[in-house]
Amino acid sequence: MLTITVPGAEYYNPQTEEFVYTKDQTLTLEHSLVSLSRWESKWNIAFLSKEPKTNEQLLDYIKFMTLTQNVSPEVYTRLTPKNFQEINEYIDLPMTATTFSDNQTSRNKEIITAEIIYYWMIAQNIPFECQKWHLNRLLALIKVCSIKNTPPKKMSRSEILNRNRSLNASRRKALGTKG
Repeated sequence: MLTITVPGAEYYNPQTEEFVYTKDQTLTLEHSLVSLSRWESKWNIAFLSKEPKTNEQLLDYIKFMTLTQNVSPEVYTRLTPKNFQEINEYIDLPMTATTFSDNQTSRNKEIITAEIIYYWMIAQNIPFECQKWHLNRLLALIKVCSIKNTPPKKMSRSEILNRNRSLNASRRKALGTKG
């Protein structure tokens, strides 16, 4: 969960001919499967794709990430570059200590949508309350479950022969025999 403060503003309202002052607004944001699925429902494209997003689409995602209730739409127009930087850094956080080696097979060719992630959760028996986790943490859990549920790789014939040779040699040495 991320908490940011959007600074207040002072501007002139020509209709009332008055200066208007707005207070700072604190927003609580959560980058989760729930916000991702809501955004994809509106835009009908995959958020996690490498395709660039428009400013309107990115602002919409921030709105869907917002957990704070009754936020005026005007608050989002006051987001500063620092706010955007904090949000992007938060989205990029792994939110887990789990690491993966590079030799694991990846699904880079598959377009990942909210429905794909929900499928992975169902396939791995991950409870739906995890949909509110930080998205990167949820994806790490899905990957861990997938790795742990994958049967061990079968050894090739040469690997079996090398292992047997090594075992036989260590047994001969331990027992002091020649064969």
